[in-house]
Amino acid sequence: MDLGLKGKKVIVTGATKGICRSLVEILAAEGCDIAFCARSQDDVDATAEALKSYGTKIIGGTANVKDGEGYQKWLTDAAEELGGCDIFVPGVSAGGGMEGEKSWYKAFEIDLMGCVRGFDALFPVFKENGNVSVIFISTTAAVETFIAPMAYNALKASLITYAKQLSQAHAKRGIRVNVVSPGPILIEGGSWDQIRQSDEPFFNSILAQQPSGRMGEADEVARCIAFLASDASSWVTGVNLVVDGGFTKRVQF
Repeated sequence: MDLGLKGKKVIVTGATKGICRSLVEILAAEGCDIAFCARSQDDVDATAEALKSYGTKIIGGTANVKDGEGYQKWLTDAAEELGGCDIFVPGVSAGGGMEGEKSWYKAFEIDLMGCVRGFDALFPVFKENGNVSVIFISTTAAVETFIAPMAYNALKASLITYAKQLSQAHAKRGIRVNVVSPGPILIEGGSWDQIRQSDEPFFNSILAQQPSGRMGEADEVARCIAFLASDASSWVTGVNLVVDGGFTKRVQF
């Protein structure tokens, strides 16, 4: 099946590691022009160098999502340099944490407002395009209780509602908005890798709940994002796609 991604102009944030790193690799291989950002210049340079081998336009930059004005300027500059934006994936996350109000402010500024500000900054570009796919990244911790009450779970849940609202408001403009919610994904250096090293009994207790006996991999989530980003999913909007290998026990009617 041809996903129709060749020539698409893509902006991805937080794309030097994890799921979004796999995503930009997939999209570059499909022929997309890509602008991406992260906080570390060294990581940006290494990722840009790797992606250039696919022969598409690659723009790497540094941006801090917590700096609302600077972040939005980077996005609008990236869209101008690309010549538009067909696909937007704001992938930066503060991650979990139980540090009281500090965790709530971090999750609000990064996980929630990173998506809100990103959509708002690029909305004028989206309106001109008329065929746009926006994908937010949530988590299975947003769709059922997980571990303990924490900011990350609650703020990621808010993205699902916000995406649905956006999808209803802007479908007539040709703007699709969807969410992908991964279950536990094992990424070298990522949160579950750190947990495996610091709290092996807890890690093993989560691993034991995986029906397949393993955790997911970054590219398994990234491929689902690529599908939702593509014209192959042109009739899909307002959906929260759970990508968890059967980890959650909820039934979605």
